[in-house]
Amino acid sequence: MKKWVKKLLIGLGILAVIFLLANFGLNFWLKTQLPKYIKNNTDYKVSYKKLDIDLGSGNILATGITVNSKNPKNIDVIGLQGTIDTLQISRLGIYNAVFKKNISSKDLLLASPNLNITLAKPIDKKTGKKNNPVLFENIRINNGNINIFKYTKQKFLGVKQFNLFVENLQMTEESVEDKLPVVFDKYDIKGRDFFFRPGNIYALKISKITTTNTNGEMLIENFKLIPLLTFDEFKRFYPKKNKLFKFDIQKMEFKDIILKKDKISLSNANLQNPTLLVYTTNAVVKKSDKPVAFEVNLDDIKLSNGTVQIIKPDGNKLLVAQSLNLKINKLLFNKESAENMIPINYKDFNFSGKNIHYTGKQNINVESLALNPKSGELRNISALPTDSKTSMDFKANHIAFNINKWEFIDKKLNLDVKDVLVDGVHGTIKAREVAQKKKTELKGIQFPLVIRKVIIKNSNIIYDKEDQPLTFNDLNATINNIELKPKADNSGLAVSVKDYILTTKNFAYKTKFYNMSVGLLKVNKNKIQVNNFAMKPLVSRAQFIKMIPVEKDLYDLKAGQVTAEGNWDLFSNNKFINASNVVIQSADANIFRSKIPKDDPKEKPLYSRLLRSIKIPLYVSNLDLKNSILVYEEDTPESAGPGKLTFSNFNMNVKNLNSAKLKGKPTQVKIKIDCSFMNLAPFAVDWNFDVANHNDVFAISGKAINLPAEGINPFIRPYLHITAKGTIQEMVFNFKGNPKGLNGTFNLRHKDLKIAILDKNNKEKKNFITAIANLVIKSDSGKFPESVTVENVERDPTKSFFNLFWKGVEEGLKKTLIGINVDKAKNAVKNTVSTVKDVKNTIKDIDIKAIKTNNKNTEEKPGQPGEQEKKKGFLKNIFKKKEKPGTE
Repeated sequence: MKKWVKKLLIGLGILAVIFLLANFGLNFWLKTQLPKYIKNNTDYKVSYKKLDIDLGSGNILATGITVNSKNPKNIDVIGLQGTIDTLQISRLGIYNAVFKKNISSKDLLLASPNLNITLAKPIDKKTGKKNNPVLFENIRINNGNINIFKYTKQKFLGVKQFNLFVENLQMTEESVEDKLPVVFDKYDIKGRDFFFRPGNIYALKISKITTTNTNGEMLIENFKLIPLLTFDEFKRFYPKKNKLFKFDIQKMEFKDIILKKDKISLSNANLQNPTLLVYTTNAVVKKSDKPVAFEVNLDDIKLSNGTVQIIKPDGNKLLVAQSLNLKINKLLFNKESAENMIPINYKDFNFSGKNIHYTGKQNINVESLALNPKSGELRNISALPTDSKTSMDFKANHIAFNINKWEFIDKKLNLDVKDVLVDGVHGTIKAREVAQKKKTELKGIQFPLVIRKVIIKNSNIIYDKEDQPLTFNDLNATINNIELKPKADNSGLAVSVKDYILTTKNFAYKTKFYNMSVGLLKVNKNKIQVNNFAMKPLVSRAQFIKMIPVEKDLYDLKAGQVTAEGNWDLFSNNKFINASNVVIQSADANIFRSKIPKDDPKEKPLYSRLLRSIKIPLYVSNLDLKNSILVYEEDTPESAGPGKLTFSNFNMNVKNLNSAKLKGKPTQVKIKIDCSFMNLAPFAVDWNFDVANHNDVFAISGKAINLPAEGINPFIRPYLHITAKGTIQEMVFNFKGNPKGLNGTFNLRHKDLKIAILDKNNKEKKNFITAIANLVIKSDSGKFPESVTVENVERDPTKSFFNLFWKGVEEGLKKTLIGINVDKAKNAVKNTVSTVKDVKNTIKDIDIKAIKTNNKNTEEKPGQPGEQEKKKGFLKNIFKKKEKPGTE
């Protein structure tokens, strides 16, 4: 052996002996002097039965340990009190523990510890002073009973029969307040009666926690999140918080849990029979600008048979839901997802529930609900009113939908709905009062929002707006390609529809005065069919007269069928009607007007202006009214019953009915009417006007032939107190006019025309006045009478077009029957009446009784006031009354 090798071996041997002696000496010193040293140089008093220390490795083994803080009131260091059967430490930093008072180790084993630990006061953020930490990279605890308290002596954490193995455990109160109470990489944990109190509002209790080493599964039984305050105390002490929770879970399973500083991750979570109770307050919580500090990543989560209750501030239930089941795959909550309308991301989910009750502005009940990213359905839904202002009272058998796309793009929800099915809805939807429009920015939604198809089946719906219900019975509808997007002024959503079809039976609409009904209604984008239309008054004529402040027509309408063809859009912002053909079959219209109410002082525009005032583009190429009847009735305070005009076998054709707003369409409206006047004589009218002409000029012409004069008696007798006989062989008129009046020609060919003036009861004829009137009226026109000129007929702007038309006819009748110089004829009649009066005054000695007998029904009592005025005015009563037909 070489000399240097021998010296090396001797030197190593000497070093080994020295190390062994030092290790033996250190162990001897630690066994006898360490407790005293710890007591003098640390904040703890420690005793033990056995202690072995390996100076080289830093491994320590101790048994029968008792530890106590020297000063339990010192809140700047961690407080310890209790016993440990066995303590084993691997790779302890002895130098740091002795000289720097920092305890750190690779591994820590505690067997049967019974410890009370008091956390040190958090770091003073102003001074930056740090507490002496206790750091263990890996911890193993067997059968421990541990309680952890905050520096305020408030219990923070507690567990019994605790068995734990964790890697990379970190737990300080700083982490509790800022992020997570504990963080670690791997774990194996068992224990009972787990208690955790993170603050002053809640405590968390768990009856039992177990895990399995093979696959990292954890089982938690009887998990409870318990409020430490009553609801009243919560509202008093935390007025800025708006929710208080209570949460119970009978059994909870999951695996692969990872807790890091800002991340919670686990997989295969299974929550059985969870119960969530939420108390809400009226506090308005301001949205925090502080970014989300946590990331939650749940690979798979399953919730079975859950129950949720949400309580309103007044103590009543807002929401109750039972039998809730939820499965979510790849659920992620982080800083980015928190900014979306739905603050979580997921790969897939399935949700279901039963017996869902919501009581807010509506009392809504759902027997069952199912939802996933591609579809959803609700069964046996009901919405009941909670007060008179609520808007829905209905039941529905089934509501379902399918979704093509549901995703977030640029933090906005992009939704494309494939179809929506609504089946068996029965009830009332009441329109809310229209509030003042406010500009609202619709955030969080990517527009346009698309619904490809909506199907409504087997429904009976009443839509009630301002106590005017609209009833759809046996409603079936399909609406295709609905697009929703904000209006240009941000006052709401604009709706556009590509195509639709709707059918309903026994359709009805009720207003203040009418009930409108339809036997069958079919509507699509290109065709409308209405069968058995009726518009019936809800009040009698006498009631109607009492209910209206000014003159107004009362309608009683029926129609066998109405059809329309063309195309129209009544849903979007660009509404229009472009119909090629509209046909109304077998209409029966009765129009009644009373002159008892006051005149309506509003200006009555002509029809061209009325059409022009329609806001949407309207064009009807051809409109036909076939095989119909029109009856107009009118009474006055002086009339004995209403006068009546009847137009039977009424056929009307209208070309180019329009609002002058559809480009490229003609605006000249042409109307042709053929009918039977008073069921006796043919009557034809041609009428036209140009809607685009703001001068509102019009032309109307027509002809009636072979009309027995007796035929107009039902109209003139009740309130003119006259009857006529003879024949109107032909009446021809041709008028042109504008809003100021009309001019034109009038021609009347008549024969044997006579009138009879009746008393105010329309029973007996006044012979003398009748004779005078017939002297003035031309009884025969001859075979070829000349036309008379109708000039300067002024229009009363508060009266309708037909009032003006009637004035033109009246002027023509005057000039034809009395002569061109009407005033001269009137004066002649006045002179005749005065002469008769003078004769009557001179024969005073004649037997008054005999005179009365011979002149019955021709005179009033001598000296009666107004006698002469009444006789002078008889001509006016023949041809002019307070109002004429169609005064509005």
